[in-house]
Amino acid sequence: MTSATRRPMPPDAAARGTAGTGHAACHHGEILQGVFLDERRRPCHGLVTLPMTGRGSTAGFVHRPGSSPDEVTVTPDGRSKARTAAVLAVRECSARLGEEPCGGELTLTGDLPVGLGMGSSTSDVIATVRAVADSWGLLLPPETIARLAVRAEGASDPLMHGSRPLLFAQREGRVLEALGSALPPAVVVGCALGGSEPVDTLALPVLVQDGDLTAYEHLRRMLRRAVTDADTALLGRVSTASARLRQRVLRHQEFPALTGIADSVGAAGVQIAHSGNVAGILFDPRVPGLRRRLRRCARALEREGIASTRTFTTFATPTSEEFPRGRTHLGSHRPTGPDTPRRLSRLPAV
Repeated sequence: MTSATRRPMPPDAAARGTAGTGHAACHHGEILQGVFLDERRRPCHGLVTLPMTGRGSTAGFVHRPGSSPDEVTVTPDGRSKARTAAVLAVRECSARLGEEPCGGELTLTGDLPVGLGMGSSTSDVIATVRAVADSWGLLLPPETIARLAVRAEGASDPLMHGSRPLLFAQREGRVLEALGSALPPAVVVGCALGGSEPVDTLALPVLVQDGDLTAYEHLRRMLRRAVTDADTALLGRVSTASARLRQRVLRHQEFPALTGIADSVGAAGVQIAHSGNVAGILFDPRVPGLRRRLRRCARALEREGIASTRTFTTFATPTSEEFPRGRTHLGSHRPTGPDTPRRLSRLPAV
């Protein structure tokens, strides 16, 4: 069992019932996703996400003393994965402390669209686990959160590890390779394909063809070099190649237009959600005439009928790192995002 940090409990916590909060960011799809060799040279499904700060899920959990640990209610309704995560986290935390588990009330808020491939369910699950742990006075390590998230979802994005570029085995909840401290600097013009409609992730087939392992291991080496050298152009080549391979499953009608726009405005490449409709065009912030290129890109997307969403960066700054919220995490300075009800599909234009 991985160690956890315990925070001091207020003296009146037991008398008034214990509450906790947690937060988790989202991502903007993947830079790379496919099949790779693990440390034992076994083929393993893995991915590298494109982190996106400023949005995410916030969870609040309040103990219901004397109830069964399975008695967890969730607001809003329908967040079954988060509810499962709460039950698992209650049992994990109570076992660590040697205390009697109990159920509680889970409340989720956030501003993530569902089904576009931005990790909305994982964000819910991680925020939930952090809130439950916070209510027990614990700060669980990322490895434990990943294990619980995979049990709750069946697969998980690496959001519990923050924004570092990681090759992550999403079905096993473990890091295959830490690629470095940050992705190369990039400006991402976000958009939504497929009419911004949600994608049923669980219904997508898993296609692995002859030669895929060789191709993805080559892209892994390229991405490793891109991170080491802060090479945005190489990052774009990797993400575009991975997106092309994924079109065997997703078959986005707009994908040729997306890559054509990227070429016409001198972008580094494109990236997509490998299990959704969110996509982005990547620019090197150091190229001449960046603002002009971004304006041309926005106009071209509009002409093609592709909904643009927001423009963001991969720049590593103190405020772009993920800092969990909650009493256990006092002292963090992560800016508070809006807590609005979950929308069903469309991202707001920015």
